[in-house]
Amino acid sequence: MKYLVTIIALLISFNLPAQQRSVNYDEEEVPNYTLPDVLVSENGRRIKNAKRWEKIRRPELLELFGQEVYGEIPVEIEIADVIVHEEAGEAYDGLAVRRQVELVFVKDDLELSVELLMYLPKDSGEVPLFVGYNFNGNHTVSDDPDIRLTESWVRDNPSLGIVHNQVTEQSRGVSSDRCPIEKIIEAGYGIATIYCGDVDPDRDNFQDGIHPFSYQLGQFRPGYGEWGTISAWAWGLTKAMDYLSTDADVDSSKVIVFGHSRLGKAALWAAALDQRFAMCISNNSGCMGAALSRRQFGETVGSITKAFPHWFCENLNKYASREENLPVDQHMLLALVAPRPLYVTSATEDLWADPKGEFLSAVEAGKVYQLYGLEGLPVREMPGPDSPVSGTIAYHIRTGEHNITTYDWEQFVDFANTQLTTEK
Repeated sequence: MKYLVTIIALLISFNLPAQQRSVNYDEEEVPNYTLPDVLVSENGRRIKNAKRWEKIRRPELLELFGQEVYGEIPVEIEIADVIVHEEAGEAYDGLAVRRQVELVFVKDDLELSVELLMYLPKDSGEVPLFVGYNFNGNHTVSDDPDIRLTESWVRDNPSLGIVHNQVTEQSRGVSSDRCPIEKIIEAGYGIATIYCGDVDPDRDNFQDGIHPFSYQLGQFRPGYGEWGTISAWAWGLTKAMDYLSTDADVDSSKVIVFGHSRLGKAALWAAALDQRFAMCISNNSGCMGAALSRRQFGETVGSITKAFPHWFCENLNKYASREENLPVDQHMLLALVAPRPLYVTSATEDLWADPKGEFLSAVEAGKVYQLYGLEGLPVREMPGPDSPVSGTIAYHIRTGEHNITTYDWEQFVDFANTQLTTEK
């Protein structure tokens, strides 16, 4: 496995942007590091049981991640209105019901609409459900012609039919390979998705999306310890959960939050903040997602805060190239999902996301699962490609590049079947 990763690193390094070529892809160059102990509180007290974890250490870590990494959510913002655009549209040759719901948020003269697209197995009663974001609009996850086109700002990509920051019919279904909806429905699950830009457009602006709802008079961006875009996205997922908890066709005790890449970071933070999510899936979430920061392999705190400063609170900038000074590392974020099932995935060609760092992070998080009498990961050595391993934490590294594939989804469904004991 070690030699395979090294060979892949050499092969792909020649085709990487300059920013990625300048970083470390050599395990020999990973610095010596010591992880902060997930089971030692800030006053040095060792956490020996689940009760003390929940009372002492878990709140400490939530506060540290909020203040120093993602930014705390400064205000309570509730759903002001729910507009049901479609409740029972037939889809996938009668296999599924399509539902399209608009969640409306209002404060003074501000109004924000977040559109939730759902597919549910037809005539199945309460069903477990996957919920997560998409990158370019709900209409991109399927070529279904009845999905509403997003009116929100979207990053230009003419090859996907996105021009002048607006989508067109050409962009319908362009990401359907990332979301095998029909297979998910056939497995007995529903799926709900939101365009992340409805909640907060993925740009360094802070003048649109949900952020202005929290501003005081004369404020034009979040404070140093206040929410960046990933925290805003996590907030949006909690609001989706608010709605899903009222939907009679959804088993709200079996809602699984998922995300790929930057949206995997948001899914992890949402699961940490909101324990109503029954399970969490982090797919290729990498730096400031599942991967250990102190390894300084692939993307680092310095590179991610330079390229995407709006994703995090400004306090994270002080740890750029100083990862050893972070009061937390990402194994602690994974531990905040405990005791709920957690699935972490990597890809063999996605060295930028540090697959080994994601695996090691999942291993370390298992210490908290043990407090609940649960097995985290059942192995300590990284498995080979396409060989999933699972306890209450699951992990696989898939052959291929940075993506979310049908293979990944097959593993997620199998893991959910095992962990949530879903009746079929």
